Amino acid sequence: MGDTAMNPPNSMLAMVLERPLEKLRPTTVPVPSPGAGQVLVRVTACGVCRTDLHLVDGELPDAPLPIIPGHEIVGTVAVAGEGVDRFRVGDRVGVPWLGWTCGSCRFCTMGRENLCDEARYTGYTLNGGYAQYTVADQRYCFPLPASYDDVEAAPLLCAGLIGYRSYRLCGADCEHLGIYGFGAAAHIVAQIAVHHGKTVSAFTRPGDTTAQQFALRLGAAWAGDSTSTPPHELDAAIIFAPVGSLVPAALRALRKGGRVVCGGIHMSDIPTFPYSILWHEREIVSVANLERRDAEELLAIAPEVPVRTEVEPVPLERANEALTRLRDGRLSGAAVLTIPE
Repeated sequence: MGDTAMNPPNSMLAMVLERPLEKLRPTTVPVPSPGAGQVLVRVTACGVCRTDLHLVDGELPDAPLPIIPGHEIVGTVAVAGEGVDRFRVGDRVGVPWLGWTCGSCRFCTMGRENLCDEARYTGYTLNGGYAQYTVADQRYCFPLPASYDDVEAAPLLCAGLIGYRSYRLCGADCEHLGIYGFGAAAHIVAQIAVHHGKTVSAFTRPGDTTAQQFALRLGAAWAGDSTSTPPHELDAAIIFAPVGSLVPAALRALRKGGRVVCGGIHMSDIPTFPYSILWHEREIVSVANLERRDAEELLAIAPEVPVRTEVEPVPLERANEALTRLRDGRLSGAAVLTIPE
């Protein structure tokens, strides 16, 4: 489609992480230029994800600081770089966590691009969407369903995608699903699982009756503390909370042959546990990143369910406040940054 442009400005506002454990700093920086195969996206909304919190808190290694976080990006194509053939200027796109893969390593050639040895990640090793503009590889941009506005669509791009990949790893024979940690990803997965006829049990931090009521409103059959025993043995459990002690708790709730899926990029240490709760072919697996297939499938399924994202718009300049509330467990659903023109 060639080089075409909306004539973006020379500079933009971005929220920049300069050092771990410090607040993001509002900064005026140059608008980036897209290279071959890339698009410049005028960002209109960007979800706030727990992975952003891990980055800010210094829990993700080797971040090339300073960096602009954010990987649940919604916007419109402002400039199409050389060789771009999937999008035109003005197209609405979503940009997720996985931002680039080499296409030639063992994992890419096996069809497991999510494990690429040279992968680059939006908002971690590539500048992300806490800004007015960002550059993205056209291969990892996706058209979004028209039934979602920009703020509603943002959580689908990580909470939704990682949640959906975690859900797929539970297996087609899963009838009783447990979800540990009921936030942005869980509230999307729960709707899909209920739509597919699964019985959902939701586990929250002890005493969080607000999250428990939220889960029940979305169709969960049961909701309780993470220390509680659900009314049914679970066929599979997804752990979204980054708490290692939930792994043995989930194993104890599984039937024989069940599976625990750890859906986060970071988790505190898993404590020792007796082999007896793993025996009988129970499994523990982790989720890493996403494949383009995950995005294509989720973005087709979401409007059919239809998945309703529970969102709270927050101005870009208040990104630090949104991260603090996420850290403190004071968000139901997802915070989404709205980006000024």
